[in-house]
Amino acid sequence: MNETLQLMHSHRSVRSYQDKPIAPELLDAVLDAAWKGPTSINGQQVSLVVVQDAERRQRIAEIAGGQPWIAQAPVFVAVVMDFHKTHLGVEMAGEKQVIHDSVEAFAVGSVDAGIALGNMITAAHAAGLGVVPIGGIRRDPQAMIDLLDLPELTFPLVGLVIGHVQDDAEPKPRLPRASFVHRESYQAAELAGHIAAYDDTLRRHWQDIGRADGEPWTANTAHYYRQVYFPKVAPVARAQGFGFEQ
Repeated sequence: MNETLQLMHSHRSVRSYQDKPIAPELLDAVLDAAWKGPTSINGQQVSLVVVQDAERRQRIAEIAGGQPWIAQAPVFVAVVMDFHKTHLGVEMAGEKQVIHDSVEAFAVGSVDAGIALGNMITAAHAAGLGVVPIGGIRRDPQAMIDLLDLPELTFPLVGLVIGHVQDDAEPKPRLPRASFVHRESYQAAELAGHIAAYDDTLRRHWQDIGRADGEPWTANTAHYYRQVYFPKVAPVARAQGFGFEQ
């Protein structure tokens, strides 16, 4: 197995960082891994907002629900769905953009943002840096929009903390591979058994690392998915100019 695959197979989310800046050329190399990634129809409907100012990072930590590692690490990158950029391009072509009035826009924008996020994660690991993705910026997306001066037809989907690792983390075990990789068609019959087995695996993992507050996967997932846990996403997206008629 080559080094890149080893890095990807050993991913862990780090929440403890050194008070040490990232060399500009190293940070640019990580950002360029996202910039060079593929996008649907070459629309490039993603932008990155790189935040290094300490006060702004502290504010993002608060917006995300109190996540101190955002303020601790030297870099936070907001991954922004950007149909403002494409809107301008479509106008320059003498046409009217309508894609932002569909669910398809959020699907395309989210997929392309995910590709950018994944590329940055791999690049940061390859550079010897730690990372943790932050979905919590959707807890109060309007506050993020105001902080980052985002124009209409943009939306802050996710962020990435990047820094030099202070205390490393243990990789979490995953659901059984058979619950993830399906051959030819979706294999639903054994899924409940895989989930039950994973709950047991995760309980042992929490015990092994001394996490008394660790929950099995079913309980943790239910805690979030029994509700719409970021209810401001839809109204703020509509205020940003996105519609969901199609």
